[in-house]
Amino acid sequence: MLIRPWDRGEEAEWRAWLAEGRDFGLLAANGPAGSGPVVTPAHFVLDADRAEILAHLSAANPLWAALRADPHVTLTVTGDHAFAPGTWRAPDGAPPEHGTPTSSYASVQFHCTAATVDDPEEKAELLTRQLAHFQPETPGLSVTPGAAPFGGLLPGLRGLRLTVREVRATFTYDDKLTPARQAAAGERLAERGRPGDAGARRQLLRRAAARAGNLPA
Repeated sequence: MLIRPWDRGEEAEWRAWLAEGRDFGLLAANGPAGSGPVVTPAHFVLDADRAEILAHLSAANPLWAALRADPHVTLTVTGDHAFAPGTWRAPDGAPPEHGTPTSSYASVQFHCTAATVDDPEEKAELLTRQLAHFQPETPGLSVTPGAAPFGGLLPGLRGLRLTVREVRATFTYDDKLTPARQAAAGERLAERGRPGDAGARRQLLRRAAARAGNLPA
């Protein structure tokens, strides 16, 4: 992932962005030679302080074969994305059609080393932690091997423990534009109102305010 210096997301910024409820991403592993990467969507639980990510997948998922060959994986979370047409971005005094279109988005990539969790007790503990995260409305719900309601499902699942080696984050929202042009782009996003525009506008204005010294990033 290309990250321009002016788009780089700092740790506090990407942590806050993920903490808003972004716990679903694409997990990519190296496939066999000539086959391309193996990519699977997955919910996950991030423990950033311990540099650890927990997930689980069906035992039939093709990702497991890829991990046996190479345990290095990348988990990507992307959101708040919008397309900005060139007519919004023309330099001052230039015809609108001379503007260069671009994509606005936030993306965080975790480069990790994967470890498979197959022990029933360890899988149960991992799934219990995920339930606590994703279903806080049912406190105390747990997984016990062989016991209802979830213990019988354990043989069909495998746990995944990812040790985070590097985090790379970008918040690509035209930070090279003048504050006035960024504000104008934000208004256009508000007027257009397509899916993703509201989130992109929120990030764009937040970044612009942070550059102006009005708010933390």
